[in-house]
Amino acid sequence: MVDVPRVRPARPVRLRPVGDGELELRYRVVHGYRRAFRMAGQGPALVLIHGIGDSSATWAELIPDLARTHTVIAPDLLGHGHSDKPRADYSVAAYANGVRDLLTTLGIESATLVGHSLGGGVAMQFAYQFPERTERLILVSAGGVGREVNPVLRLVSLPGAHLMLSALRLPGMRLQVGLAVRLMRLLDTDLGQDARELVDLVDALPDETSRNAFIRTLRAVVDWRGQVVTMLDRCYLTEGMPTMLLWGDRDSVVPVRHAYGAHEAMPGSRLEIFEQAGHFPFHSDPARFVALVEEFTATTDAAHWSREHWRELLVEGRQQGGRERAVERERKEASERSAT
Repeated sequence: MVDVPRVRPARPVRLRPVGDGELELRYRVVHGYRRAFRMAGQGPALVLIHGIGDSSATWAELIPDLARTHTVIAPDLLGHGHSDKPRADYSVAAYANGVRDLLTTLGIESATLVGHSLGGGVAMQFAYQFPERTERLILVSAGGVGREVNPVLRLVSLPGAHLMLSALRLPGMRLQVGLAVRLMRLLDTDLGQDARELVDLVDALPDETSRNAFIRTLRAVVDWRGQVVTMLDRCYLTEGMPTMLLWGDRDSVVPVRHAYGAHEAMPGSRLEIFEQAGHFPFHSDPARFVALVEEFTATTDAAHWSREHWRELLVEGRQQGGRERAVERERKEASERSAT
């Protein structure tokens, strides 16, 4: 795809304060659908892509710091947050197209992509579909690496999920769920690390339209056996793309072993593990998260896409050593592959 990334000394930066008004939601209509996003700061573009059921609000506390050195764009993906929730295509490829189109309307030609959970899969798909517009990849507890995923998400992908999610909104259920969350945290379970954020995701589905969009999105990437799409079969294409993986070692949604598998399969990638953190390491230790993002973007050169190099990688299908083992291991576990 590109030349091997070079590490260069951190550049001096002039910090700029971010006004409260910059953090407010903005809207653009793309293809007839209203898309919400937050945009702040100035400098190289940094796109923050949230996970399933979440919204740009998950990044709200980090945006002011990141916006001191970057132009930060944090969209609400279609079907999420304050964006429209039509009966539409909620596949990973469709989301990558949506991010591209939003960036185009904003006049942004290329960016560093930061993707969390489902957003990590969207970021990887974006880099695969539009390598010429991708400067760097930062994948946070990303989906799309292996089959394993929290059993609750597999359960929600089954028929009848609408009734289950609706039941969680019944009077008294919020109290019971809250008690269960406190118990899991008291017992120091891995799920307890993420329980509060996962309950917040349920609160973000107040009506049938929101729940329908959530389930359609989930079923595009998860079924009763686990995750149904993977990026391991094309990780070799990230050769030369500056890539950093950030993961919590107690992630109850996407196991930390996926981080090591992705790191092994992605040539030249960097891996950072957040100890005692769950699926939301940027909530557990926001200061470290911001510092890593700023240091990574400041000390690596943006990828330079080459049509010739991209063709060479595709023709050679370079899956040697650890990359080949990771791909073959995943192929034995699941037969599904993204066809896009």
